Amino acid sequence: MEAFFCLARCRFTRLMVAMQLVMCVLVICISTASLHRFYATDSLLPGLDDSANCAKLHTAGADGYASFDMRALSDRVDDVLVQLAELQDKLEATSLKIGKKTKKGKAHKQQQENMTLTEFRRFLEEEVIHPLYGAHISLRLIRIPRPDPDGDDGADAGAPAVDPLVNFFMAEETRKYVTAKGNREGRPSVYGTNRTYGSIGHACVLMRRELDEYMSYDVGAYCPDDWDLGQRLMLGGCDPLPRRRCLTRASKLFNRTLPINESLWTLPDDGSVRWSRYHCRAYKCLSARNPRPGYTRCVGCFDMDREKQRWVNATRNASSSASLVDFTIDEVLAVKPGEVRIGVDVSVGTGTFAARMRERGVTIVSTALNLGAPFAETVALRGLVPLYATMSQRLPFFDNTMDLVHTAGFFEGWVDLQLLDFVLFDWDRVLRPGGMLWVDRFACARRDLDDYMYMFLQFRYKKHRWVVSFKSKEEVYLSALLEKPPRS
Repeated sequence: MEAFFCLARCRFTRLMVAMQLVMCVLVICISTASLHRFYATDSLLPGLDDSANCAKLHTAGADGYASFDMRALSDRVDDVLVQLAELQDKLEATSLKIGKKTKKGKAHKQQQENMTLTEFRRFLEEEVIHPLYGAHISLRLIRIPRPDPDGDDGADAGAPAVDPLVNFFMAEETRKYVTAKGNREGRPSVYGTNRTYGSIGHACVLMRRELDEYMSYDVGAYCPDDWDLGQRLMLGGCDPLPRRRCLTRASKLFNRTLPINESLWTLPDDGSVRWSRYHCRAYKCLSARNPRPGYTRCVGCFDMDREKQRWVNATRNASSSASLVDFTIDEVLAVKPGEVRIGVDVSVGTGTFAARMRERGVTIVSTALNLGAPFAETVALRGLVPLYATMSQRLPFFDNTMDLVHTAGFFEGWVDLQLLDFVLFDWDRVLRPGGMLWVDRFACARRDLDDYMYMFLQFRYKKHRWVVSFKSKEEVYLSALLEKPPRS
């Protein structure tokens, strides 16, 4: 009997040992498979020395991810730490200030002035809660790159799904804007791409704080009254600006627009314009008779009686040498009758050139920036088309489409020659063969005239008009009417 129990016990022990061996084998197999899947190599040990296989590991090396800006991620964390440090310093300073007031009150046996509930609530909201909330959101918005599950089966299959710039900007709207937007259900777009990127200017990276301020708003609510901030970003090279998901503010006193024939030569109503961020608060303040109009680039542009006399025969004065550089619209259109139909006016003004051209059946798009006055709104309220663009922006027109490019008071002797070169080549791009470039009273120093003349003559345009006249003892005017040659 004892021998039977001993045999049964031995069999049970052998069975347990066998089961343990099987379990160990299974664990080893599963571990090997897991490691194989993790390292994504053909074999466990030999693959570890393969640099191509090691490159597939989604861990940050010495230089970080190949297409991910680890420095931007580090800067983002540093920004949060700076916010928390500033908050701590502010709380310590406030506590120390309260302590000093308490001791002073006890020394003079004066009653301590307590902070009211409203003041205490404002202090907590503005000085404590808001900075702490901003730091908290900044930490939550940090994104660590991970393999893109929707990546193609090519070289981009293991690319990080997080855009390299997503941690660079603080504002959530900016981060959402620069992140790639995949197409619905993976269907290709009309351009054959599977995702869309929101474009922003290269200088936006250099103006990160201003752009974050511009993109900090409540989605679906009214936009902040910060059009001047957006224009400052554009002038700084952050162009084009990202789109925003907020409602643009308008004047509460906006009136009905005037009929086209009446609006061309009538100053708009003051209530139709938002006058925030200007020195003036009405068109009367912008009169040329005002010694401090609030702007300097276009004195008299808002005087419609004066504007009516521009580019017509009434402005010609034979006794003035400067009148030689004043070409009239009729003279220019007579050079190629019926061939000038559309064009662009790159000037500083309120659209008077476009208004004169419209009377002659020519459609002109006017570039307009609000440099101290509401130029863009005035052009639109006159029934004309304002193009809100800076000199650093490529004109949004296709090649060989414009009949005329006119410029006046925009580029003068201050402009860098290389910048002017890029601009002129862009104007040449949009002008059609046979199109005309009208340089209207380009002012520069006499010593720089040869350099600027070369800039205009390098394109070998046909010269219909070319006039140089004295502006002063040290400055000259250059006016020219040039025709683009056919290039085929």
